[in-house]
Amino acid sequence: MPSYEDISSFSSWSKEDKDLFAVAVIKGLIMDTVRNANSGHTGGPMSSTDFAYILFSEYLNFDPDNHNWFNRDRFVLSAGHESALLYTLLTLIGWLNIDDLRDFRQLHSKTPGHPEVDIKGVEATTGPLGQGVAMGIGMGVAESKLRNIFSEDSNNKLEPISHYNYILASDGDLQEPISTGAAALAGHWSLSKVIVFYDSNEAQISGNVSRSDSANYESIFEGYGWHVQTINGHDHKQICSAIEKAQVVKKPSIIIGNTMMAYGAAEMEGDHETHGAPLPQDEINATKEKLGLPKDKFYLPVEVVNHFQSRFSLLRDNASNWNAEIIELKKNKDKDLLWNVCIEGNLPKLSLPNFDENTMLATRKAFGQTLDSFAEQIPNLVGGSADLEPSNYTGNFASKYGDFQNKNRRGRNLAFGVREFPMAAILNGIQLHGGLKSFGGTFLVFSDYERPALRLAAIQKLGVIHEFTHDSFYVGEDGPTHQPIEHAMSLRAIPNFQVFRPSDAKETSVCFDVALQSDNTPSALLLTRQGVPVSKLDYNTIKEGVQRGAYIVKEPSQNPDLVFLATGSEVSLALEVANLINNRNIRVVSMPCFELFEQQSESYKKSIIPHRGCMKISIEAGITNGWEKYIGINGLSIGINHYGLSAPYKDLAEEFGFVPEKVKKRILDHLEQLL
Repeated sequence: MPSYEDISSFSSWSKEDKDLFAVAVIKGLIMDTVRNANSGHTGGPMSSTDFAYILFSEYLNFDPDNHNWFNRDRFVLSAGHESALLYTLLTLIGWLNIDDLRDFRQLHSKTPGHPEVDIKGVEATTGPLGQGVAMGIGMGVAESKLRNIFSEDSNNKLEPISHYNYILASDGDLQEPISTGAAALAGHWSLSKVIVFYDSNEAQISGNVSRSDSANYESIFEGYGWHVQTINGHDHKQICSAIEKAQVVKKPSIIIGNTMMAYGAAEMEGDHETHGAPLPQDEINATKEKLGLPKDKFYLPVEVVNHFQSRFSLLRDNASNWNAEIIELKKNKDKDLLWNVCIEGNLPKLSLPNFDENTMLATRKAFGQTLDSFAEQIPNLVGGSADLEPSNYTGNFASKYGDFQNKNRRGRNLAFGVREFPMAAILNGIQLHGGLKSFGGTFLVFSDYERPALRLAAIQKLGVIHEFTHDSFYVGEDGPTHQPIEHAMSLRAIPNFQVFRPSDAKETSVCFDVALQSDNTPSALLLTRQGVPVSKLDYNTIKEGVQRGAYIVKEPSQNPDLVFLATGSEVSLALEVANLINNRNIRVVSMPCFELFEQQSESYKKSIIPHRGCMKISIEAGITNGWEKYIGINGLSIGINHYGLSAPYKDLAEEFGFVPEKVKKRILDHLEQLL
């Protein structure tokens, strides 16, 4: 291979030599980037460089002038610690520059330690291993569904949405069970546009992979229904052949690339200590000499950039032709309307279902009825349950719209099985892709299994909706393992995450509506197993109140001296208690969403919860931690700060003091103590 000293004759080099030198330049930039920051990962990016370079320079379809072009191939760096590799490739595209590489891992830079989705060219925020695989699979779900929705029924020749979803995964990614859980679903769904490159470099932070893993991933993925290839991950011809085979098979594909950590390094090639650290400067200098590079830092010759960008005119033509096709597609009024809802994200104003005000209705049932109503109005609403359809009341949705399967791409129900964490991460991927609104259901207590994905949804500002039923000890006979105590407050602790605990059927519908409109914030709806009375308040009052996070549902004729703050099923309990204490001026406040309430003006918040002149009492069937902010030092928080018991829920309510007479007594006793 020629060296930098021969760069003047670059145009006459063979393609093979040009590619090998480009790879060497990328490795030089990776080493300099990490060394300059004195922090980061070097070994993994160098072992993955060959595959990533070939993919980006020869196969990845994108618009160099518009990183958000909708029909672009998606590339998810699940091995987020290899960010220096991705940033270098984005520099070759022109979406980042050398100064950005110099700012790697620095305050407010465009090149943070792990990829973040708001950076031009980054499709998903990654770093917590395994989640990128699941999110990439979620993108594959979205692509498959949208491809079917917008394909011409007459001849199926025009596919306005049709692209590949590439994922680069590491040893650590596949060791995280979320990857294999999501992979099982991808195989079950036959997601043929999902292609994973597994950088199998046999080295991790603590040493050789064999210390902790002897899994046969060829057999595992074959068993999941994937197309499997094993190649030399540094051989460009094998990489090209593997990608081309993966593009045409009718199932998801994994390319297992046998690679070497820090491939190309002078003395530290294969050394696991290169995984999470910069190379010593002497090693960098020796490696550059070995690779035919100058010792100059951040060396990027224009010849390499031009070679990398040699197919950009073709890519621009692809995007331009697609744009013209979409103009033709939108001449069809039905397709135009669908495009407006799906791709442009303009949801219709939703009609809310009617509920009988003289009935008791569990909010989980109200969610199911609302889902049935909204699904008719929102054609791109998709989702499902972690094998809890009868409990989450998503069964009607599943029956009406069918399961998403290989033979039914129009199915809108995603049957996830008992896979809460993969479900949540796949929903994130669907939302990242764009074009669909996604939801998922399980028990609130199992939100623990989803939490890493919930957090990542919040970081990425994804409007995913989570239905969490069986929201308190009122679960009853299933006992303490299934009775969430700390979960509501725990979820409220996640920044940029909306937690709704609606008090009745009407509030449930409104909360669902508000969540659907929250494009940049994930939402959780915490719903009752047991029936609660349907409010007699009108929808307009409830909607205005929910949008502000808290509102008054009962107001005395005079200024209140007691203010009850309640959520969920405890709102009706608070109203009952207020009616029992007839010698006090009591205001009852429903607080369905703390997060929305905190966004309101100080004047509004004071109008709901006065700072002075009254005692505040919170009532919620969960831990009391967190309520002190609203009730103050003299207030009373009625909750449950211990695990539950197995018994019918009415017996538990009596046992734990969540019945009107016992709540009344606690309040009066507290008042007496204060006086």
